[in-house]
Amino acid sequence: MVVLIGLSALLLVGIGGLHIYWACGGKWGGAAAIPTGESQKPLFTPSILGTFLIAFLLFVAAFLLMIQGGLLASFHPEQVVRWGCWVCVIVFGFRAIGDFKYIGLFKRMRASRFATYDYLLFTPLCLWLCFIFYMAIRMEG
Repeated sequence: MVVLIGLSALLLVGIGGLHIYWACGGKWGGAAAIPTGESQKPLFTPSILGTFLIAFLLFVAAFLLMIQGGLLASFHPEQVVRWGCWVCVIVFGFRAIGDFKYIGLFKRMRASRFATYDYLLFTPLCLWLCFIFYMAIRMEG
């Protein structure tokens, strides 16, 4: 389980790095990461500050996961870390469920590039992260 937690933390760091790349003006992969409406136009334009904030939160999530999973021996999981991991379980779980229209397991809009990536990659990844945070919490108990 420790290996899976470590790989998941690295994945979160990598995704956080990708968000920094986008915030600094990078274009690769950005078009597939924004939900589109029926007109195939993006539903929103992410701000630079918002994208940096998401990157920061992904790095924090990776740090929490490593602490809770026992990968950072100098840190002992405290109640704050446990609660942070529960927040991650909830956030990734809700993201996997989605908004019932454009994102998640129960989306109705399925005819877009984003919807394809959401079905094949983004939603399964969120389900995995929800599971791995839950397992990290259970490991300690």
